[in-house]
Amino acid sequence: MMSNLFAGLPSAPQTSLPEEIVEVLAEGTHVRIERIVSTGQASPPGFWYDQDEHEWVLLLTGEAGLWIAGEDQPRVMQPGDYLNIPAHQKHRVEWTAPNKPTLWLAVCYSNPPAATH
Repeated sequence: MMSNLFAGLPSAPQTSLPEEIVEVLAEGTHVRIERIVSTGQASPPGFWYDQDEHEWVLLLTGEAGLWIAGEDQPRVMQPGDYLNIPAHQKHRVEWTAPNKPTLWLAVCYSNPPAATH
């Protein structure tokens, strides 16, 4: 099945959604690929993601502030910026652009179990 990552994005004047849209595009035993659309959403105050999986994120449109625990301020992400977040690296979305869709491509993955002989 063929589709387009940019299909179905909200457009002005209706750029605000009540919550992010997360769609699983593909998944396997140790990997999941997601399309995330944000329209001004952020992590709740004081909330930090602490995931069991690694997460590679690519920002395709919009802007976002991604805060990694232990850093002094959020990293400002622009289209084309990507980041690999190791499992259990606490992080949060401090802000996303309120006036245009912020489109993320996220690849969540885990290391396969070690083979035993």
